[in-house]
Amino acid sequence: MSHPMSTAQLVAAREPGFSLPRDLYCGQQALQDDLEQIWYREWLFAAPSCELPKTGNFVTLNVGQYPVIITRGGDGRVRAFHNVCRHRGQRLCPQANGSNPKLVCPYHQWTYDLDGKLLYARDMGEGFDASKYGLKPVHCVDLGGMIFICLAQVPPAVNELAKNLMAYAGPSGIAESKVAFSSTIVEKGNWKLVMENNRECYHCGGSHPSLCRTYSDDPLMTVMEGPNAASPEILSHWDRCDAAKLPSRFVNAPDMQWRMARVPLMDNQESFTMSGKAAVAQRMGTIPWNDAGSLMFYHFPSSWNHFLPDHAIVFRILPISPTETEVTTKWLVHKDAVEGKDYDLQKLTEVWMATNDEDRRVVEENQAGILSPAYQPGPYSPSQEAGVIHFVDWYCGVMSSRLNTAVAAE
Repeated sequence: MSHPMSTAQLVAAREPGFSLPRDLYCGQQALQDDLEQIWYREWLFAAPSCELPKTGNFVTLNVGQYPVIITRGGDGRVRAFHNVCRHRGQRLCPQANGSNPKLVCPYHQWTYDLDGKLLYARDMGEGFDASKYGLKPVHCVDLGGMIFICLAQVPPAVNELAKNLMAYAGPSGIAESKVAFSSTIVEKGNWKLVMENNRECYHCGGSHPSLCRTYSDDPLMTVMEGPNAASPEILSHWDRCDAAKLPSRFVNAPDMQWRMARVPLMDNQESFTMSGKAAVAQRMGTIPWNDAGSLMFYHFPSSWNHFLPDHAIVFRILPISPTETEVTTKWLVHKDAVEGKDYDLQKLTEVWMATNDEDRRVVEENQAGILSPAYQPGPYSPSQEAGVIHFVDWYCGVMSSRLNTAVAAE
């Protein structure tokens, strides 16, 4: 009887330019390996910092088996901790977000300061040293309004990402925004299928009628090979942005883990709306024109984002099971923009609410087909699916080196 292939063997068996072997999209062992080698080791986009405007504001999320809480301290700093009481392990905060002057465990009222120090633990007897029972920290950085966390003991270097993201997203004023609307859905598909679907617009014409009113599904409008290699429309857009000192040219990590570029919308349209006009009267940050296009930023494994002149949309994915992924979308507007006066919530959100639901259906049907034993990997289009190839090559490169290192260490 043949033994199932290990994740390392499945990755090694993958043919370049083709989709992945079946078990990498639906196997429990593959998900566990993904969590241990990627999700527990990489920087992950967690939340926009504008969700935590005041001391005591917090947000929570689950990364695999790890519940995490992010909070803003009295010193203005954003910190992240394992959302686990040091007494008997109760989850400190079950809510998705909220505000508390202190972090109080609901079980026995152990009380922590916002910097993680244990302040109060009743009747613990003589010799109890509260300084040994502070909350366990999680690495946390605020990059110009985008909060990233890393569960690793020693996180990977973040300086290149930090430098570029703060320069490129700076003019969008993300830190000076607010969340106008938040949506969380569960897609019944593997996290890699969710990311693959996002990385191409080969499917857009057939699946996204509302998005395609403003966002071109022509790969020449999104595929670029460097700061001076793109379609004439993009190059002329970059020249215009350069003259206004608006960072826009393509920049990326050497392994394509992240990339950023500002691309024009079709026909000088202003925003992802049904009309193509700005959804919000009050412009974000310091972007000089309504038709500055979208600053597109993705970061593997967990996020893609659009920063427009009038609003920003940030997306976060988190794996739940081999065939379930949580997708959270937040629409950000200028912090002083008033709903009903400066923007209509339906007009602001309807294009991406529809697009997210269309993508959910596509991913779920993709997963349903891959669950069939008849599935075998098929070839990607080198022009239409270059972004998918970047993602799958990144995934296979990371998994191969880390799993082989882990085997060698045993």
